[in-house]
Amino acid sequence: MSEEEEIVSGEGEEEETRQVGEDDGEDDDEDLLNGDEEEHVEAEEEEKIPPNPLTEDLVAESLSLLCKTGDGLAHAYVRLDVHERDITDIEILQNFIHLRYVDISKNSLKDITPLSALTHMLTLKADENLLTTAKLDEMPFLQVASFSHNRIVTTEGINHPLLEHLNLNNNKIKEVTGLDPTKLTRLHTLELRGNKLESTDGIYLSCIKNLFLAANVIRRIEGMSRLTGLTTLHLRDNQLENLEGFSDCQKALQYLNLRNNLVTSVKESSKIKVLPMLRALVLSGNPCAEQDDYRLETLIGIRTLERLDKDEYTDEERTEAEEIAEQRRIEEEERANEAEADAEGEGGTVSDAEDRASTQPEA
Repeated sequence: MSEEEEIVSGEGEEEETRQVGEDDGEDDDEDLLNGDEEEHVEAEEEEKIPPNPLTEDLVAESLSLLCKTGDGLAHAYVRLDVHERDITDIEILQNFIHLRYVDISKNSLKDITPLSALTHMLTLKADENLLTTAKLDEMPFLQVASFSHNRIVTTEGINHPLLEHLNLNNNKIKEVTGLDPTKLTRLHTLELRGNKLESTDGIYLSCIKNLFLAANVIRRIEGMSRLTGLTTLHLRDNQLENLEGFSDCQKALQYLNLRNNLVTSVKESSKIKVLPMLRALVLSGNPCAEQDDYRLETLIGIRTLERLDKDEYTDEERTEAEEIAEQRRIEEEERANEAEADAEGEGGTVSDAEDRASTQPEA
């Protein structure tokens, strides 16, 4: 993946903001206290928000893009943009069934269930609201949905058959549940940055190609054998200490970002060699990246690599890695042969002693 592609995918040169308290050693009691304080502040903020329902007049001035209706017999405006209007209620939208492109971001919405009536909707932007769930009835044509910077705690209720891109960045999700692989067969990009995930488990979608899990508190890599179509995986700014959990079923994974984790040993990279198509790896920001033999040992462990961090491997580095790997293989074979010979020698000594004892005359 080129640097341009990395930037497009959402994690280029700029550092993502680490979660406050992610690995600063705070104890559980302090974490609970901080969580309670945060909820208290949020509750106070909500109390101060005056009711401001979406009105017919505001809808009328926010509509655009005149198109034929689904049956082709009439025309209707299909785009609605009411972002940043301090709206608290969108019940009126259930009457505008022809809407296809809806932007209700940057409001004060806690409930979006009226959108379930918009069965022709193709894209939905509901970022920066007060939502605790993204649940809607199955939308038959919804392709792109974005719910970033809300207070969503669950991934249940998001099973739209044509959905291709789902953004749940910067919410409060602790585990992934309810994403149905029999329904989400078109979903190729899932964004879950900045949540509270401790594991990669729960994403059982073989169709996923791009998965963004940066800035969580992930300590375990799990469920990878189900992600057979994955090509790009971002796990930067988490709490991984080892690299166990990847699967040889992941035959398409080419780009893996593990920046700013807690991996101390460069030899951990050898656990990623099960990924046959891995071409680019990011490990900068881990303690192992400070070791003198970091680049060379990583290449010895993962021979398919073309780029580590932002630097491509040179032919000289690749040749040196091949020579060292071959030398280690020979030495390992020699040690194994010596161990086998020692074992046979000990076995022969015991056998000879038994033979001699059996030939002694009885007293």
